[in-house]
Amino acid sequence: MNIDNIKKEFPIFSNKIHNNDLVYLDSANSSQKPLVVVNRIYDFYTKEFSNVGRSVHYLSVAATNLYEKTRSSVQKYLNAKDKNEIVFTKGATEAINLVASTFSQEFLQEGDEILLTELEHHSNYVPWHYLRKSKGVKINFAEIDEHGDISIENIEKKITPNTKMIAITHLSNVTGAILPIKEITQLAHSKGIPVMVDGCQSAPHMKLDMQDLDCDFYAISCHKMYGPTGLGILYAKKKWLDNLPPYQGGGGMINEVKKNDISYSELPNKFEAGTMATAQVIAFDESINFLNKIGIDNIISHEKKLLDYGEEILRKNNSVKLIGNPQKKGAVLSFTIDGIHPHDIATILDEDGVAIRAGHHCCQILHDKLGLTASARASLGVYNNKDDLDKLNESINNCKKIFNK
Repeated sequence: MNIDNIKKEFPIFSNKIHNNDLVYLDSANSSQKPLVVVNRIYDFYTKEFSNVGRSVHYLSVAATNLYEKTRSSVQKYLNAKDKNEIVFTKGATEAINLVASTFSQEFLQEGDEILLTELEHHSNYVPWHYLRKSKGVKINFAEIDEHGDISIENIEKKITPNTKMIAITHLSNVTGAILPIKEITQLAHSKGIPVMVDGCQSAPHMKLDMQDLDCDFYAISCHKMYGPTGLGILYAKKKWLDNLPPYQGGGGMINEVKKNDISYSELPNKFEAGTMATAQVIAFDESINFLNKIGIDNIISHEKKLLDYGEEILRKNNSVKLIGNPQKKGAVLSFTIDGIHPHDIATILDEDGVAIRAGHHCCQILHDKLGLTASARASLGVYNNKDDLDKLNESINNCKKIFNK
């Protein structure tokens, strides 16, 4: 699969936006879908559909096998020890809520502390905030440095004897900062503290190895990995899944139900209550195949070249200010333009067919720290190339002309 011709795999790029070719620079929000994923959903619904794990007829058994095949593919992609450490959720948000809710039931009490960072997406803050309200736990924040990074030293100085969980992003969706998760996990484990990682931005762009990172929990958003919406992955070490209570109750997660007692199913069914997003799970196997065919090393190399090029041309563009300059950075270009609101930037760029995101990107704490109400963000995917970044720069110049900047 030639990464230079990868756009051909994505049907959406055959469409025009305001009579322009689509330049999609919003993959940190959600990635586009290759045809193999779209077709897999269609084929399942038209030729193979059945609920999983309930019936013994042909369609149900076949669907169950396909569903579990994806679990094995995810296990291999993440290098998890056991496929039963892979739990399907409706998104990374639910995966983080699952951890926060069940962990708090067993291991948190009033006065305990959760350590986050100023980089966190709301999905990795709000679930812990609920516990602050309901259980009286305290939330501490490791601060960014002048480059938009979180150093291991900033983490260490925020740890106290009451710290019971470190919940941290792997790759910032604003600054692009890549955090030293392995080193943070080593530090945390030396003090008996588990680590929950928000891997939404890292999963499509980095090589992931749970044995190397050694974190306790890792949440993934499949729609950012060229997969379907409505699906997430929670990786959790088996020792935690064994000891944590179920998150939701219903069909599929029970072993035996009596009037006076209930016993729960084995892992991972214990955490997969109700009818799951079967078509999405089965199609996500094609997303993993798609990524594996390109090769994560090729993706990393491709996106690094584009990121370097994008930073170079935007830094040369007067009045454009890039946000953050971390030591290790993922494929994110957040910026502001003097005197132009980010929403106006995004609206004008859209008229040229250039899709970016404007706002606080669900990171209000970080924007408050930076003294910004909003920013514009161009984020890269496998289908982008230098022409896309040239078009971005050209559209930014058009925007500046309209505002006489």
